[in-house]
Amino acid sequence: MNESAFAAQLVAWLRADAQRIAALQAAASLNLPDWCLAAGFERNLVWDRLHDHPVATPLADIDLIYWNPDCLDPGTDAALEQRLQRMLPLPWSVKNQARMHVRNGDAPYRSCADAMSYWVERETAVGVRLQPDGELRLLAPFGLAPLQQLHITLNAKRPKPEVFAARIATKRWLAIWPRLRVVGLDDVAQAIVPKA
Repeated sequence: MNESAFAAQLVAWLRADAQRIAALQAAASLNLPDWCLAAGFERNLVWDRLHDHPVATPLADIDLIYWNPDCLDPGTDAALEQRLQRMLPLPWSVKNQARMHVRNGDAPYRSCADAMSYWVERETAVGVRLQPDGELRLLAPFGLAPLQQLHITLNAKRPKPEVFAARIATKRWLAIWPRLRVVGLDDVAQAIVPKA
């Protein structure tokens, strides 16, 4: 399926998921600048659908990212998490990407899409935002092809194979979604990633 057709399919899957739509509505109500729900929010949904899982894999957290260089206080993120929790009791994780470059040792990020382009695996760098007109807008700095192809790809901007391998192992991606294929590790590093 080409990129635009797959994007339309992902939007349809998101719209058909009542919990994800409720989360998008709650996040949109905050009126944050340059925001999206990202990471496992889309990635897990795609992998579940492409593996024909009858029940959605539970989300460990719901990553709300935004970019606001005018308010860098981490306390703001905590307050936003509490506000979201009162609206919709889910495992929220809110992070202003305008300050996350410090933790990651990168140059300052210019936007949410720019911040996502530094994430460990390319397939995680997908986000969605509910627009004021009700449309869903996808953000995918690496495109959607690797996600659709069931890849887990080491990001060249974050060349840390040990972190990449540890994430794959601790999150149990290969056990949950056995058709995934790891891309970007040499043979030695592949050996430390358990298949099940």
